[in-house]
Amino acid sequence: MFTGIVQGTAKLVAIDKKAQFQTHVIDLPEPLSSGLAVGASVAHNGCCLTVTHINGHQVSFDLMQETLRLTNLGQLNVGDAVNIERAAKFGDEIGGHSMSGHIICMATVVDIIDSAHNKTLWFEIPESLMKYVLPKGYIGLDGCSLTIGQVEANRFNVHLIPETLQRTLFGSRKIGDKINVEIDPQTQAIVDTVERVLAKQS
Repeated sequence: MFTGIVQGTAKLVAIDKKAQFQTHVIDLPEPLSSGLAVGASVAHNGCCLTVTHINGHQVSFDLMQETLRLTNLGQLNVGDAVNIERAAKFGDEIGGHSMSGHIICMATVVDIIDSAHNKTLWFEIPESLMKYVLPKGYIGLDGCSLTIGQVEANRFNVHLIPETLQRTLFGSRKIGDKINVEIDPQTQAIVDTVERVLAKQS
């Protein structure tokens, strides 16, 4: 389980490409690498990956073809960075919302509005998923637990404070970038349940 509170970024230092499979090696600095063991879960841009090898601060993760297809991790090159969150422990403060690390789709950044103290990003996702995107609801974007602002058609926005922009990749995102999306599981469960009940009544 993850909380959507990104703890920092880490640089991708190597990619070993095989047929429909890749191994990514990231340079995970302290304190993010402290106590890390093979088999542990670490979220990369919100996608839950398993540690397969540790060599000092260089940590390896295997990515299957489905992960490479469905997430922006398949678009990365050596030298790129990823948002990082270690798995939550019992007793940790939950500052965001409960997240599984299972990406449902990618959103496209379609507009960026700068203001004096924050930044607003507009995203576009498949229209079929917009039923889960509700004003003031939660959504996971590249592993960040964020509150949804405005919603219209197949677009929505979020407002980002300087701390989020500094700690995550959102400070350098550009129009056209692809962002990993995890729908809030509670919202999804409620919407799907209501749909099933209404379908039975019709």
